[in-house]
Amino acid sequence: MIAAVLVRFAYLAVSHAFAALWLLRMTDREKDVEILALRHQLTVLHRRLGDQRPRLRPEDRALLAALLVPLARRRRASSGCWSARTRC
Repeated sequence: MIAAVLVRFAYLAVSHAFAALWLLRMTDREKDVEILALRHQLTVLHRRLGDQRPRLRPEDRALLAALLVPLARRRRASSGCWSARTRC
């Protein structure tokens, strides 16, 4: 069982490393197109689910907040802009 977990972890680490490398070589225009496609997918999901949203427990909210801390630090350290369309 531990071997299966380690194999899964290795697979996820390698796949995320390749995803990060792929993002580095993307232009801003390509990233904007991908964001637009993801927003469209969210719109379709909202239409399908209606008011059936997942309920987050306090533990889930704490985990999400902890994961967002490095992102907030990086944003403060940089110019403060998320994209070319965001006003600084």
